[in-house]
Amino acid sequence: MTWRISNNDLNAMLDALATNHANGAILIYEGSQPANAHAAPTGKYLGKVTVGGGAWEAGQPTNGLNFKAAAGRSLKKADNETWQIKGEADGTAGWFRFVGNAADDGAADSTESTPRIDGRIAVSGAEMNLSNTQIVTGATTTIDSFELRWPANVL
Repeated sequence: MTWRISNNDLNAMLDALATNHANGAILIYEGSQPANAHAAPTGKYLGKVTVGGGAWEAGQPTNGLNFKAAAGRSLKKADNETWQIKGEADGTAGWFRFVGNAADDGAADSTESTPRIDGRIAVSGAEMNLSNTQIVTGATTTIDSFELRWPANVL
């Protein structure tokens, strides 16, 4: 038998994901993403996406990223937030890790209890698309849209 899940239930699961990542940040790295979100990061760290590119610290809501309520099987960034990265190192963005507001030292998570979402970065066709994947120290890049969509083939 094939799983069939109502949109209401899918949206509820996405809302739970948004709660786990409320007031979090997106860490940007060079290279390819690790095998899974429990693994330690790979590649050079380039900077983090926060509201307005401002300072962010785990455990504090200041400049943390948020989603609006799930609808249509997807989560989108909150309308009232401007998501920006201020480059902390020069390099080519290759992947990201969206971390929640809980402390996360970036080490491998053997207990699989740390909220993390990984995805690829490119100019098109990736989980995060940037108009330019070159990150420059001190330069600001705006993330105009960000959407986590439940796959269409998983009903």
